[in-house]
Amino acid sequence: MAQQVRGVVARAKGEAVSVETITVPDPGPGEAVVAVQACGVCHTDLHYREGGINDEFPFLLGHEAAGVVESVGEGVTDVAPGDFVVLNWRAVCGVCRACRRGKPWYCFATHNAAQKMTLDSGEALSPALGIGAFAEKTLVHSGQCTKVNPAAKPEVAGLLGCGVMAGLGAAINTGGVGRGDSIAVIGCGGVGAAAIAGANLAGATTIIAVDIDDKKLQWAKEFGATHTVNSRENDAVEAIQQLTDGNGADVVVDAVGRPETFRQAFYARDLAGTAVLVGVPTPEMTIELPLIDVFGRGGATKSSWYGDCLPSRDFPMLVDLHLQGRLPLERFVSETISLDKVEEAFHRMERGEVLRSVVVL
Repeated sequence: MAQQVRGVVARAKGEAVSVETITVPDPGPGEAVVAVQACGVCHTDLHYREGGINDEFPFLLGHEAAGVVESVGEGVTDVAPGDFVVLNWRAVCGVCRACRRGKPWYCFATHNAAQKMTLDSGEALSPALGIGAFAEKTLVHSGQCTKVNPAAKPEVAGLLGCGVMAGLGAAINTGGVGRGDSIAVIGCGGVGAAAIAGANLAGATTIIAVDIDDKKLQWAKEFGATHTVNSRENDAVEAIQQLTDGNGADVVVDAVGRPETFRQAFYARDLAGTAVLVGVPTPEMTIELPLIDVFGRGGATKSSWYGDCLPSRDFPMLVDLHLQGRLPLERFVSETISLDKVEEAFHRMERGEVLRSVVVL
């Protein structure tokens, strides 16, 4: 039987969000209803509200979530009612050309629920990243539910669902940073801080945090940065080179996603090093580089989708590392809030006052 619950909805571009009654249908084949316990406030949700993703309003916001499976539809065998899960927005299909090549983290046909959640009026909602977890309950494809150790607190486990995984994976999975390597991370908000935490976890010995905000640079130190550079006061490329014997870093992660920061990442890497773009640019942004520099510097420039993660592999492992005290996920949680405080949390995020506000239900 369909259920009515409270959820945070963006009705129109640029308008303040509102808490409204939404209808969650019973799960159909391959679907699951999840009772959401916590959901992080991610910049992507703000992009949805501002019309920066698409114009398929109204949106049911929220996607960085953990909770308990309440019910499943026909044919679901990978999760069961009562399972504690982190939600993901790239449920792999297993049959597309990327999956068949053994690279499911690039899956080109990821799954979402077939049914729609709706407003009281019957108007269909577009769930953010196919999840819509600023709600007491949400309907997703069962493949979007990744079972993890229930000993983890929901407000920290859920952060793996987007921002932390994106940053950590950009450093480890995409950039391939490892023991003894050097890495620079440009932009030290939630995603950048996660890249620093990932580099520290992987054994990098020189971890350079770059930002224009001293508060974020202080946060970066707490996650393992060995050096900090305020790029409002110093040339970022020169500073990174000076800290790496004049060579540049083995890996440079651009967690901002602007032409000027990607240019910094490109020139701040060592010869044959790797520049990784994980910050999300807007559609009108372009970049021009001398082709001889692209050729002459060698190495690689990569984009990182969701930290090139495989949720079924990475989420349980990272939760276990957190429970062992080796991955300080709790440090990302700046505050916990209720559903009706999401709009205020957006403003605090825009002002750079928090790493993550987390809605707890």
